[in-house]
Amino acid sequence: MSRYRWAGCGCRHAYACHRVLPNRGGSEKPMNGEQHTKATSRSGLEALTPEDAARLWVESRMDELAAATLKLQRFHVDQFTTWLEEENITDMRDVTARTVHSFRLQIKADIAQSTLAQRVSTVRRFLQFCASIDAINPSVPERVELPKRDPQAREEILETEAANEVLNYLRRFAYASREHALLSLTWHAGIRSGTLRGLDVDDVEMTKNRLRIRHRPDEGTPLKNGEYAERYIALSGEVVEILHDYIKQNRTKVNDEYGRKPLFTTKNGRAPVKTLRRWFQTATRPCAYGIECPHNRIPAECDAAQRSVDASDCPSSVSGHPVRRGAITHHLRKDVPEKVVSDRMNVSQDVLSEHYDRRSEDEKTEQRRQYLSNI
Repeated sequence: MSRYRWAGCGCRHAYACHRVLPNRGGSEKPMNGEQHTKATSRSGLEALTPEDAARLWVESRMDELAAATLKLQRFHVDQFTTWLEEENITDMRDVTARTVHSFRLQIKADIAQSTLAQRVSTVRRFLQFCASIDAINPSVPERVELPKRDPQAREEILETEAANEVLNYLRRFAYASREHALLSLTWHAGIRSGTLRGLDVDDVEMTKNRLRIRHRPDEGTPLKNGEYAERYIALSGEVVEILHDYIKQNRTKVNDEYGRKPLFTTKNGRAPVKTLRRWFQTATRPCAYGIECPHNRIPAECDAAQRSVDASDCPSSVSGHPVRRGAITHHLRKDVPEKVVSDRMNVSQDVLSEHYDRRSEDEKTEQRRQYLSNI
């Protein structure tokens, strides 16, 4: 008698799910569905603890991500792997799409929808890595459903009219202040907050009316796209003059820990991104630049109006990214070619079209018409 027999598991995958089971004294039994699912999900996989999986993932990403991005994603992955261990899941082979769903339900109450989407997205990329090293079933990351991002956050933008009102106010009442210099440069050049943070005084080449962007990860100021983001940005005479006067009169004169002279500073040194964000939000509150509150609040009784640390509570205030999005859209509306905008703002044309260009279809059609009128 043969030592083996074919046993069907009873699922719809008739051929693929047949298992060869040993005959042992005639007492053998077919595997039930749960036993078979667990067996097939572990087939060809190697045991790996969540902690070791996270360590391997970090090592694989160190040369690919900017330090700040890696730090954030590592936090998300560590949160997930710590949760796994708290749930007594000590082998990545036991992680399923249902596991990730349970994790999502666990954390969703404490964070915003956009943050939830970001964290689950990072976890899915981590699981894709785990699948690539035979630590989990490859179907798991494919079955993880990403939460929908907050559409309002993705669409947030500083419109041209508002930008002009803010800049006109600052030019008249707060000329060459740090907010004036920060907003003027960002609106003119459309650069990222992380890039703004890394600028030094000598990156403003005033005699050539240009700004030098440099990737300096060894000195704490990496660029999001690394060396590929290094470039020169042409500046208008007006923006150069504002930066010159800001540096001479209003910049807090401190060096960073590397002896460099940051362009945007606090008394403690180089201004971190969160501080730049607060300066943007402070400058873009309607009541801060002489506009009546559109939210029917009384400024004297509004914490967002009275305290810069609470400026983010103003529904109309925006951080640096909406200013960048508005600047990109403004350039496109002024008929600056997409390739020029792409190179200037260091964003691919595909990403530019999908995430930054907020022109309506009517606007795009009429702009194209101008180029075709003589054909």
